[in-house]
Amino acid sequence: MAFTFYNTLGREKQLFKPKDGNNAVGFYGCGPTVYNYAHIGNLRAYVHHDILVRSLRHAGFTVNHVMNITDVGHLSDDADGGDDKMVKTAEERGKSVLEIADFYTQAFFKDTDRLNITRPTVVCKATEHIADMIALIKRIEENGFTYIAGGNLYFDISKFPSYGELALLRLDDLKAGARIQQDENKRNPGDFVLWFTKSKFENQALVWDSPWGKGYPGWHIECSAMSMKYLGENFDIHAGGIDHIPIHHTNEIAQSEAAAGVKPWVNYWLHNEFLVMNDGKISKSKGSFLTLQNLVDEGYDPLDYRYFLLSGHYRSQLQFSFDSLKGAKNSRKSLIDKIKALADKSGTQETEIKEENIIKYIEAFDKAIEDDLSTPRALAVLWGLLKEETASKDALAAVLKMDEVLGLGFKDIIAGKNHDNTEFTQEIEELIAKRAEAKKAKDFTAADNIRQGLKERGIILEDGPAGTVWKHL
Repeated sequence: MAFTFYNTLGREKQLFKPKDGNNAVGFYGCGPTVYNYAHIGNLRAYVHHDILVRSLRHAGFTVNHVMNITDVGHLSDDADGGDDKMVKTAEERGKSVLEIADFYTQAFFKDTDRLNITRPTVVCKATEHIADMIALIKRIEENGFTYIAGGNLYFDISKFPSYGELALLRLDDLKAGARIQQDENKRNPGDFVLWFTKSKFENQALVWDSPWGKGYPGWHIECSAMSMKYLGENFDIHAGGIDHIPIHHTNEIAQSEAAAGVKPWVNYWLHNEFLVMNDGKISKSKGSFLTLQNLVDEGYDPLDYRYFLLSGHYRSQLQFSFDSLKGAKNSRKSLIDKIKALADKSGTQETEIKEENIIKYIEAFDKAIEDDLSTPRALAVLWGLLKEETASKDALAAVLKMDEVLGLGFKDIIAGKNHDNTEFTQEIEELIAKRAEAKKAKDFTAADNIRQGLKERGIILEDGPAGTVWKHL
């Protein structure tokens, strides 16, 4: 298969060629900042990453997929402003930062598992790679790209002439303060912090010793340090949401190439568009957002949402509504019915596809995926196959081969495994029982934590003479 990807660096579709000229691909996808639940807009990025990895593996590539977990250093403004997201949530919940990080990391992977997203090859936590970040910052400093002001170590973008190339930013505009509010410590408004000291926050929860004083890393440096640790100083693909282009990914490029003296640091940049609702982009800062669990509570299978996402191209904005999700649910159900009928009639599927007509569908599917991961066209090919073929073993084998990329769980469906996620009610009942046991043992803190945890998921408990009942907010 010959993939073409739309490379943000260059703004054009480019033929994909692994850097080493073989079948090994290094891929880094920006992971979550684990201070809250992932909302459904966040999850679009991880479905996109999964389609990319599945497609490459389907084509015979070996993919080393690295993803970070941000558990320190990400401020509420990507350009070094505002509060630390992790610290703010920890203070609000009365927990430690690491407790918050662990809870929401587990919640994140529960969501990705339910969406049938393949786990990355390497999952790396920022707090476990501080030494790597310090070592990388020292290289940047030794190469003359930094300065200290107000106790913090800054990257000087004026020393890096190609700064802003990814985002098509002009260095002169940034120097004039066009992008962000002026920080009195910065020589240029676009400069960014590599290492914060306690001059930024007097009571920062997590701090480490460093050559620049006790403090903690800036958010951008973690992705550079960890990707380079696991993928080297030049690798194939970096992906994330389009909101990362102007600041986070732009800063990653500058600091990585400044440290390694290698250009380009990354060969292909892939960015997914936003999921939008009637009032615009979904955002945690608005205080109200939909999680995957909210969709499950409304009666949808997580794979209904995956199907919905695949119906739009990753580079196009996708309008979310419950009407559109209902349409996806109905389409997926019709698809399942057709696959079950095909399996009942054809029996055990063939492992080798020989029918020329079926081979043509496989080729059309592969061409759709090769063309910048066009999942809408790939789904159309699948539907075409199922409408034409009603009892072919080769057709069933083709369906399963296509699902290596789509990840809609067809093999499990044929095997009769449950995909209705009816475990939700059982989970709630188990938590209510644990809460009752905690109250009986006079462990009221544990009981309150269970109630609060359920409330955060949109479930309220009501205690009465007949026991505890639950309902949606």
